Amino acid sequence: MIFTSFVFVYFLAAVTVAYWALRRKSLQNVLLLVASYFFYGYVHPWFCWLIAGSTILDYLCGLGMARFPRWRGSLLLVSLTGNLGMLGVFKYFNFFADNVVAAMHGLGFEMSPVTARLFLPVGISFYTFQTLSYTIDIYRGLLEPRRNFVDFALFVAFFPQLVAGPIERATHFLPQIETPRRWNTDVFMSAWPLLIRGYLKKLVVADNVAVYADKVYLLDQPTALLLAAGTLAFAVQILADFSAYTDIARGAARLLGFELMENFDSPYLAISPSDFWRRWHISFSTWIRDYVYIPLGGSRAGSALAGALIVLASMGLSGLWHGAAWHFVVWGLYHALLLIIYRQLGMSGRWRPATRLGFAVAWAVMFLLTLAGWAIFRAPSLTWLAEAVSQMRLGLRGDPLVVASTIAALVGLYAAPLVVSLVLSRRASRRGPVSAIAFGLAVCLIVLFAQERGQDFIYFQF
Repeated sequence: MIFTSFVFVYFLAAVTVAYWALRRKSLQNVLLLVASYFFYGYVHPWFCWLIAGSTILDYLCGLGMARFPRWRGSLLLVSLTGNLGMLGVFKYFNFFADNVVAAMHGLGFEMSPVTARLFLPVGISFYTFQTLSYTIDIYRGLLEPRRNFVDFALFVAFFPQLVAGPIERATHFLPQIETPRRWNTDVFMSAWPLLIRGYLKKLVVADNVAVYADKVYLLDQPTALLLAAGTLAFAVQILADFSAYTDIARGAARLLGFELMENFDSPYLAISPSDFWRRWHISFSTWIRDYVYIPLGGSRAGSALAGALIVLASMGLSGLWHGAAWHFVVWGLYHALLLIIYRQLGMSGRWRPATRLGFAVAWAVMFLLTLAGWAIFRAPSLTWLAEAVSQMRLGLRGDPLVVASTIAALVGLYAAPLVVSLVLSRRASRRGPVSAIAFGLAVCLIVLFAQERGQDFIYFQF
């Protein structure tokens, strides 16, 4: 079920009314759990078996860690193996099988290709990391295992953020599930700015600029300016698309009395790679930091080389998480190199330039580096990118220049509503003529510019 479909609108309205009609928390949680499984299995019911298996596995492992402390490490290994095993089979089997065959062929051994026709379950990367946070935190002594299965199952499958995040931590979200929710008009009304802002970003901005990015990246040999324009379109698309999902998820959750974490904080205003990752996909970047980077040694690494290797491993995993293809891995390693270089230059952490001019230069450089990364991310393959770059022409005259300029101008036009969304975010808790105008303008733009058939959210494929 897609957020931008009328089916979801009817579904959310029905669930919200039924939810608040129930007085007992336990009944509300049962309703939300049933609704979440209906939401997840609406198109492919067999998805529910996978998420149920992951839920049961980690529920039992959590209880086992409390009951048999001496076996905590073994039970954590069972949880990691089970969850990452399912993720590996459904998302990475063909990728690794193809690379093994290619490697053996390079060594002179002939192997028949081994492929499995597996359909990638939507959201499996997200809920796998979410449920792993539960068992890892229990192992670390940061969380007590839950005995109420319904509450834990709802934590794993809560429908607003199930498919594309944010990736909630058990320490943050489980207490909300276990605490009785009471009707709060102010909280309920504060959900609407998030919902409107999300639909504005998705239907008006992301879906329309996606057309230009897709057309450019379907070309065999785009000119440099055309590739730059297409990459700019994709940069606007992925921010608008992904942050839109988070806004709608947070708004839907708030209608039900829950508060999900923020996932974006104006990432294109970043002035360094570390600043970018504090602002972009915050729930994921902090997950990698807390469960991969720090356990590997983090900033406590014994040498600069060891620290660099840890960054490379963490960001390489981040890239692989995004997709079973080498260009995603290279994108992660690219950002790792940026983090390492900026650290060596003393421009990491909370670094800030001393002057406004320095700040502007730092921002411009980081934005261009971010765009270069998005070109790697969006490319159909590394082969396509290498061939496109090696045979690239600037395209400073004629039709290529006109087309590139037109795309850049149209992307700027479609990106303008992001300013309206920024006003909505800043004035979400305020009332007055400016807020009313912003909301009215947002609704008008949604009605006028929404495509008849919207596109899936980008992160559904991850």
